[in-house]
Formats: sequence, structure tokens, C-alpha cells
Amino acid sequence: MKRIEQSLLIILSLAFIMSGCKPKVEEVEVEREEVVETTILKSVEVSRELNLSSTLQGYTTQNIAPSVTGIIQKIYVLAGDEVKKGALLVQMDPQQYNTAKLSYENLKTDCARMETLVSTGAISRQAYDQAKTGLNQAAEQLRFLEKNTFVRAEFDGVITAKNYENGELYSGQYILSMSEIKTLKLMINVPEAYFPMIKEGMQVTLKSDVYPSDTFVGVVDQIFPVIDPSSHTFSVRVKINNSAKLLRPGMYCHAILALASENAMLVPYQCVQRLTGSNERYIYLNDNGKAKRVFVKLGARYDDRIEVIANEISEGVEVVTTGAEKLVDGVTLKVVKVY
Repeated sequence: MKRIEQSLLIILSLAFIMSGCKPKVEEVEVEREEVVETTILKSVEVSRELNLSSTLQGYTTQNIAPSVTGIIQKIYVLAGDEVKKGALLVQMDPQQYNTAKLSYENLKTDCARMETLVSTGAISRQAYDQAKTGLNQAAEQLRFLEKNTFVRAEFDGVITAKNYENGELYSGQYILSMSEIKTLKLMINVPEAYFPMIKEGMQVTLKSDVYPSDTFVGVVDQIFPVIDPSSHTFSVRVKINNSAKLLRPGMYCHAILALASENAMLVPYQCVQRLTGSNERYIYLNDNGKAKRVFVKLGARYDDRIEVIANEISEGVEVVTTGAEKLVDGVTLKVVKVY
């Protein structure tokens, strides 16, 4: 029995020794490799264009609000009417005007009499001068009341609003609103980076969604000198000849300003990636067979290509154009095609 136990012990020991002598299988790590297509960047000359949008306004607008209160005797126009400069728009209650006119006529007659008397010495020059001053004041008051009793258009335009009816008491809110339509303006806010490039007299191309096949022309006629610190933009006024009256105040319009031609680095739009959870954009370069992620600023878009700006971007670098969406920084690249 003892001999059998010894034999079993020897067999188990041999089995353990033999199992420990089995060769180990080495695990070989396979390096990740991504198949991509690339393109060699070349500098491209592009025409800079600045495309901004805003709402058209009448070049001149006016709210008709007389400086005298009282009953509105008659309104001669309706909203939508086109009026000429000098046309009578509103007549207020003329009582104040009529009183002032009578006073002026009386003073005028008195001054005519006194002019004869002062020449003969019947009255003093001082008395005559005082009467003349009173006449001038009455004339000024009469002109004021005439302007605000018989309210006339100060320019050619169209009536855009009417807030009262005949016989109503004018209480301060403007009676009518009118706007010039033969000449319009477009106020646009331009990024401060373009301040040196915008000049008065520069031609502006205009497009309206109402007339998709038509192009209109304007000109920069005022550049406001102050940069808004909150938006980092400055205001530009574009003057538009609208003699055909196709455009109207209130229409949405796109303004295209052609700037100087420059060299730029353009890449296919689809190769630009966006960092998840942010608005940062990046592309991948082929850096000696490895993917290199480079964050970029985007410029203008030209059809299917877009301008990218970064210190690492220059003529001759190799940009991944196909397969960029599956890359991570540092992964090995297998370039199957170079454009």
C-alpha cells in the first residue's frame, strides 16, 4: 500500500513538472491602421465677398405729428397713397391760425401807419421799432401755426400708417407715417475685421427673396465711425435707387460687398469635423504617416470648399479628405489615394 502511494506521488510530481515546461504563446499587438484619401493643399486666389442681411427702410421717413393739439378737421390721404412733396396731408382746427392771422394783419397795418409818422417825427423811433418787433414775432407765430395747421409732405413718398379719423381729438400720437420709396436704405452691421476694407462709394449687390432672379445695386454712402464693443461690429448705410419701385420698405434683403482678391487655403467641406459638445472645428493632416488633429477657424465658403485658417495650415501640407470621421489623433494612416 505504501509503495502504491509513493508511485502515485511520483506520477503527480512528473505531471506538474511537465505542465510547467509548456512553451508560452506570445500575444502580438496589431497596430491600428485607417484607410484614407488625402489632398495636397495649394494656395488659391479668391475674391472676398461679405454677405450680410437686413431689412430695407425708406431713405427718409417721417411721422406726421403737428406741434399743436386740437381737433383733426380733415385727413386727405389713406395708408398706401403715394404723395408728392408739398401735398396737403392733414388740416387741423384752424381757429388758432385764423386768430393769429388777424393779429398779424392788424399789426402790419399799424406798422405801415407808424412808418409814415416816424418819418415826420410824430412818434419816436423807439415806438416804431417796438411795433416792428411785435410784427416780426406775429409773422413767426403765423408761420408756425400755418405749418402745423395745414400739414404738408416734406418729400415724395408713400403713406405707411394712419392712426386717426376726421373729427378726432389729436392727443400726441402721430397722425400719419410716411416713407420715401424711390430711394431706400439698408443698414448693415459689419464685423470689425472688415473696417479697413469698407469705403464710401463702394458698390453693393443686393438680392431679395421676393425677386430671386433679379439683382439690385446700391452704394455705401455712410460708414459709422464707432465699433460696438458688445457685438464688435460697425454700422454701414447702403443707399439704393428704387425708381422702379420694385423694392419696398420692410422687405428682407441680402447685401453682397465685393472686397479685394486674396490667397486662401481651401479644403473640401466634408473633411472639416466638429468637436462634440462645442463649436470648435478641426481637420486631420498626414504627419509622416500619422493622423494629426489641427483645430482651425473657418473662413468663407466657395461651393463645396471652405477656407481654413490655422498656424499649421500652409501650402504643401497633406490634408485627409476621405475617412477623417473615423480617425483619432496619432492613428496610423494608410493613404490609398492622393489628390
